[in-house]
Amino acid sequence: MAFIQGAWKILVAMKDGLALLFLLLFFALLFAALRAGPNPASVRDGALLIDLNGFISEQPEAVDPLIPLLTGEQPIREYRQRDIIRALKLAETDQKVKAVVLDLDSFLGGGQSSLAAIGDAIDRVKKAGKPVYSFATAYSDDGYQLAAHATQIWMDPLGGVLISGLGGTQPYYKGLLDRLGIKANVYRVGTFKSAVEPFTRRDQSPEAEAAIKAVYDEIWGQWQADVAKARPAARLTGLLNQPAASIEAAQGDLAQLAVRDRLVDKLGDRIAFGKFIAAKVGGDAAKTTGGYAATPMTALLAANDPSDNGDPIGVITVAGTLVDGKAGPGTAAGDTVANLIYDAIEDKDIKALVVRVDSPGGSVLASEKVRLALQAAKQKKLPIVVSMANLAASGGYWVAMPADVIFAQPSTLTGSIGIFGILPSGAQALANIGINTDGVKTTPLSGEPDILGGFSPEFDRVMQSVIENGYRDFLGRVAAARGKSVEQIDAIGQGRVWAGGTARRLGLVDRLGGMDEALAEAASRAKLKDGAWHPQYFEPAPKGWAALLGDAAPAAKAAVPMDLFARAAWAREEQWRRISADIQMLSGSDGAQIRCLECSAIAGTPVFLRRSAGSNKAEAGWFGAILRAAFAKP
Repeated sequence: MAFIQGAWKILVAMKDGLALLFLLLFFALLFAALRAGPNPASVRDGALLIDLNGFISEQPEAVDPLIPLLTGEQPIREYRQRDIIRALKLAETDQKVKAVVLDLDSFLGGGQSSLAAIGDAIDRVKKAGKPVYSFATAYSDDGYQLAAHATQIWMDPLGGVLISGLGGTQPYYKGLLDRLGIKANVYRVGTFKSAVEPFTRRDQSPEAEAAIKAVYDEIWGQWQADVAKARPAARLTGLLNQPAASIEAAQGDLAQLAVRDRLVDKLGDRIAFGKFIAAKVGGDAAKTTGGYAATPMTALLAANDPSDNGDPIGVITVAGTLVDGKAGPGTAAGDTVANLIYDAIEDKDIKALVVRVDSPGGSVLASEKVRLALQAAKQKKLPIVVSMANLAASGGYWVAMPADVIFAQPSTLTGSIGIFGILPSGAQALANIGINTDGVKTTPLSGEPDILGGFSPEFDRVMQSVIENGYRDFLGRVAAARGKSVEQIDAIGQGRVWAGGTARRLGLVDRLGGMDEALAEAASRAKLKDGAWHPQYFEPAPKGWAALLGDAAPAAKAAVPMDLFARAAWAREEQWRRISADIQMLSGSDGAQIRCLECSAIAGTPVFLRRSAGSNKAEAGWFGAILRAAFAKP
């Protein structure tokens, strides 16, 4: 009995200790959250500092603040495009802001449309008479596109400018699947629906090559035009057309090459850059070595709430892959987005809706739920305007169909009107290790789909017929929405991707323009006068610890690549993440898809990496077991 009493006391003490530890951890996290949050009082005379330590996205994914504590790694941040543009707009008139500093040392990129919009905002700051300075150890495509708009570009002497342009290779898995004895059963419609080609071919089809090359050429031309207009003195021809010869002629000194070709203005490390900025806007008493008076972007935004004058125009964001069910920010979950639209409809003050789409598509059912919600808004006579960001392809286009007007940017990826389904089967893989299947059927579809024994011809015919019906439905909906015949839409459909400028000429979108133009159009259709309206954003709330502690975790900087070699290594890691996402799609059970996977190489956003990050779906089940066995070390 004494032993039991002693053991009980030990258990109670352990329980009390754990409770106390949990409380201490909770208050420590709460304190960190309060300290990490933006402080409006920190706005001061000096520079506006826009430090982009990660990606630019339309709707940042919620970050769980516990992840850094549990893993020891900081997540890579995402910065909302509209926040950056609003901060730059505030800088135009804020008397405390003497200059803008773009810290692009850890910038990982963003979509072409986002970069162009931010570049325009930078130009407006300069037009207001305020200089913009950029610094980075090294510049690649996306970073240089932003830097080109700066008044002066600084670069570390150990860095360089290396522009790779659009394009590259992607993995094809047909050879691996044949070797493993796995068959990818594909049901699709669309000559150009190349999302499934990695599982059915060993190389790119001529149709896919022609379609993607046309989009590459159009968007790459826009990149070059933007940089040439922003920085006409820059001589990029040699570096773009003959990079090896140009770099060898400079004896491998990328920094001197950048100065010679007027790609950058000054070479200097971060300390020298800081001293230069301090001479322009004032020093920082707390950091006398390389410090300068600066206001972080978050503080400036916190000190200046968005205007709420006039009537509200509801803004719904469809960002990320369209998936079934509910999810937090950064994922376009059908139920979540649809419910936000219904909330906006029920708000009697809302005079119009603007739907901002940045999605490669995804689940047919999720896309249809969002479309039906917008159709309900249309039935209530609410004007609906769609603003396409970097991506509005496949399911992203599906949800745009109810709009009264569709805006796109010249570099927006849209179209991809097609549908597919894909299921793996492994009869040969099992036979290779001595496992066979047999059984009795009562109907032609008994036991189908037979993942282990192989699909029957009857099942294949059923699935292909269903997919073809889905494509006809897609065509009919687009034709009705765009006032065209089914044959006309089929001619520009077939799963082909188009850039925004071409999509406008084809009639898939109505006008070229960004979010400002879309909001102005919505206000006009709602008969609201200039200055008598404001945007009201309906967005999913973060869940769990992310909702409680907010931005405590992202306040620290993630370890991101800064020099050219580190960025090259990081790009290879992203390729492996892409492979993981492809395998996840093959082995997952996401239903029929209207998704543009071929857009991932063009979009320049983290949209395509989110669902694979931290996921073990690709390693689950029999398919994952076969893959692990195939790649296991002897």
